[in-house]
Amino acid sequence: MHGHRTSFSLEDEFWAELKTIAGARSIPLAALISEIDDHRPPDSNLSSALRLHVLSWLKASGDRKP
Repeated sequence: MHGHRTSFSLEDEFWAELKTIAGARSIPLAALISEIDDHRPPDSNLSSALRLHVLSWLKASGDRKP
């Protein structure tokens, strides 16, 4: 994708969260992954970038809970 290496591996729990994020944003999962890929540093690992995105999303979601 976009000049980066595209192979990556994620645990099922991260896949589930990425699907939840994509659904919450009303975008296809592939579009979410492309967006994350586009914004990661070129020397970073896509798997790590995806995991960090999930972590960031969950932390931000937790901040909104009463």
